[in-house]
Amino acid sequence: MNTRDERAANAFVRVRGAREHNLKNVDVDIPRDALVVFSGVSGSGKSSLAFGTLYAEAQRRYFESVAPYARRLIDQVGVPAVDSIDGLPPAVALQQQRGTPSTRSSVGSVTTLSSLLRMLYSRAGHYPPEQAMLFAEDFSPNTAQGACPTCHGLGHVYEVTERTMVPDDSLSIRERAIAAWPPAWQGQNLRDILVTLGYDVDIPWRDLPRKARDWILFTEEQPTVPVYAGFTPEETRAALRRKTTPSYQGTFMGVRKYVLHTFATTQSALTKKRVSRFMAGSVCPACDGKRLKREALSVRFAGLDIGALSRLPLDRLAEVLAPAAAGTLRSEAPTPVRSRAASRQDAAQRVAAGGASHAASPDVRRTPALSEEKRIAAQRIAHEVLARVDTLRGLGLGYLSLDRATPTLSPGELQRLRLATQIRSNLFGVVYVLDEPSAGLHPADAAALLSALDALKGAGNSLFVVEHDLEVMRRADWIVDVGPDAGEQGGQVLYSGPPEGLRRVAASHTARYLFGHDLARTDRHAREPAGWLKLEGVVRNNLDDIDAAFPLGVLTAVTGVSGSGKSSLVSQALIELVAAHLGHEAPVADDEADAPDAPAAPAGTTAGRLAGDTARIRRLVQVDQKPIGRTPRSNLATYTGLFDAVRKLFAATPAARARRYDAGRFSFNVAKGRCPTCEGEGFVSVELLFMPSVYAPCPDCHGARYNAATLKVDWHGRNIAQVLGMTVDEACAFFADEPAVHRPLDLLRLIGLGYLRLGQPATELSGGEAQRIKLATELQRAQRGDTLYVLDEPTTGLHPSDVDKLMAQLEGLVGAGNTVVVVEHEMRVVARADWVIDLGPGAGGEGGRIVASGPPAEVARGAGSATAPYLARALGVEANATEGK
Repeated sequence: MNTRDERAANAFVRVRGAREHNLKNVDVDIPRDALVVFSGVSGSGKSSLAFGTLYAEAQRRYFESVAPYARRLIDQVGVPAVDSIDGLPPAVALQQQRGTPSTRSSVGSVTTLSSLLRMLYSRAGHYPPEQAMLFAEDFSPNTAQGACPTCHGLGHVYEVTERTMVPDDSLSIRERAIAAWPPAWQGQNLRDILVTLGYDVDIPWRDLPRKARDWILFTEEQPTVPVYAGFTPEETRAALRRKTTPSYQGTFMGVRKYVLHTFATTQSALTKKRVSRFMAGSVCPACDGKRLKREALSVRFAGLDIGALSRLPLDRLAEVLAPAAAGTLRSEAPTPVRSRAASRQDAAQRVAAGGASHAASPDVRRTPALSEEKRIAAQRIAHEVLARVDTLRGLGLGYLSLDRATPTLSPGELQRLRLATQIRSNLFGVVYVLDEPSAGLHPADAAALLSALDALKGAGNSLFVVEHDLEVMRRADWIVDVGPDAGEQGGQVLYSGPPEGLRRVAASHTARYLFGHDLARTDRHAREPAGWLKLEGVVRNNLDDIDAAFPLGVLTAVTGVSGSGKSSLVSQALIELVAAHLGHEAPVADDEADAPDAPAAPAGTTAGRLAGDTARIRRLVQVDQKPIGRTPRSNLATYTGLFDAVRKLFAATPAARARRYDAGRFSFNVAKGRCPTCEGEGFVSVELLFMPSVYAPCPDCHGARYNAATLKVDWHGRNIAQVLGMTVDEACAFFADEPAVHRPLDLLRLIGLGYLRLGQPATELSGGEAQRIKLATELQRAQRGDTLYVLDEPTTGLHPSDVDKLMAQLEGLVGAGNTVVVVEHEMRVVARADWVIDLGPGAGGEGGRIVASGPPAEVARGAGSATAPYLARALGVEANATEGK
């Protein structure tokens, strides 16, 4: 091979014999130093190729190169099923998974900007007279030195009150008046102990003496007394007099002590979430929610303490720091220069108090405010902060603040934060593997994303992007289209080459949409509203006293750039006000439900009124992207309820009846039917000395989850484990004559999930897949025509052909007389809506207003809307020349 041939060969990553998941022995060459898009319908195998094969192999090679000691600290990675991969550089994955949510994790910590701000305040902040210098860690709420001592750096204080522990004081203790006590046996045990102690558990809580109520709720005592399980109070008193041998000795714990102890010690996220409901939260009065000790908050820069600065949107933060970065920040009141002896004395006092024991730092922090030393330090640090902030703003994230908790961010926002960090890292020669970076992005923001990708590519990197967005595909240098369909009907590379060449591939679903087929299907007549649901005077986040009207009996799309207020209006205000009208509790917000390390912060509430034809809405359904379960035991079959019908079919077979097996025998969560070795998990953990534990298929059931006796029963030639291994498409044909099973399966297939296995663990499902499973489950219900369905970006993770399947189901709901409201960025969906509400014109403080509302064609011609030109393109009409300006 000559030098030119070698260079040409090295310009490609060569994959041979890829068989990961549904890939069918794939051979493909992928160019380096290029933007490569992996396309295909959902479940076609594109992620299996990009992440499961290419990135997994790059990760495995890296882990093999590190020392054994370091390797054991890293989760063991599997070996992808592939014959060979040549020319693969080091890889970095930017996926949409959240990881473990934490209220202490924020935009500032993810981007490391908080570290720079802490240094800025430490080195160049304006200190009050006579205050000792502070080190960078003194400005962190996550360190003992910096955290507010009252709230321990959480920003909120929590108290357990009688009202939270006993919400209904008309109930007796036996009737579970004490809602904060544990359920089942543990709660009964505590009630039995109270009987032994002589408390009346059968009168209403409010009729108990105050002294008795206070002791039960707030005592720190933990008496151990005899318990007579199953005895009445009279029988218990008699047994105590006779000194009858008790069932056991029970130890009492006060209700507040139980709540706080359980919250602090439990390893179960569900238990922690349950007890957190009984902890009333309020903003910490000591730090005003800023999470820092008073000394740190007394230091100012540009007139603001670090807590106030961190609350500013990035757009505003850039304005505040611009003078410092330019070296023109005005001086504040001078701070007296302190002697070295005084500084040493302060340091000694800090050590005695348990604070930082660092040596005194240079006098730069104790010289007059904005002296030359401080000015130079401020300029250098502020310049670096601004450079990073500008990258984030370029990705359309200027509306975020540094103190915004990561559990409140969408997966798309999180991925763009990580992308910004990589842009600033100045790496080259790396493969970046991205998972739908356009997810959750308004088309106006997508241009900034493409510029960021171009910057990474221009620095000498390769970009492998799994993507459904047609605009990103058009800007790609190369497309690898996988398909033709999902699951077993996919797993083949239909095309690999420049985008234009895909036009000639007849089997490609992507080609039909990429080259203009069926852009919006807007030839139908718009439906007329059956009434109006009105929100008046709404105040929530960046919504400030706005009115909105949602038509009933039609499909409404709510649009706007990221951060414009769409979710505030729909997923918060609309949901909360309608739920209150119906007498229901509003669903818990993601940031309140998913953060296991702190109780829910005081929930944001919506100010406003619900008006209009409210009587036409009798039911509210929010179909969100939260997981359908948090453990592998939850799966598609159990969530939809179809597995109950399957188990009944197996229990009705002659073999099962002869063995006296009931339906419970065929549940992998019940001891009598499941494999005793893995307890129904299908895998076991293998402990390795000096190495991390690895998971392997159960040696007894080989992943089947059931014991041998249960697996001997079959229905039409398949045992229960084989049924769970079927895809939805396979199961549809297998259960064609069983309506109770076939109906939910058919809905799952029609909504584009035919490739999923019935027993696929919930932990393996994407947010979009979870949302569509919830929708399919809801579609099983009889439609009464009085339900409001609210969906937040239901097309996330969907190929355009799958979007058409989803739209058919949503239009079916509307056809049955229901109302559907979707928050959406996909203009093909917006174009097919009956009504559009567009928020903006910008994000954060520049948004929060209704820019336009009406039929899609009318909104497309409206002035001042960032959505209008893209909607006009989807509709094939001419936009107003002033659009988006």
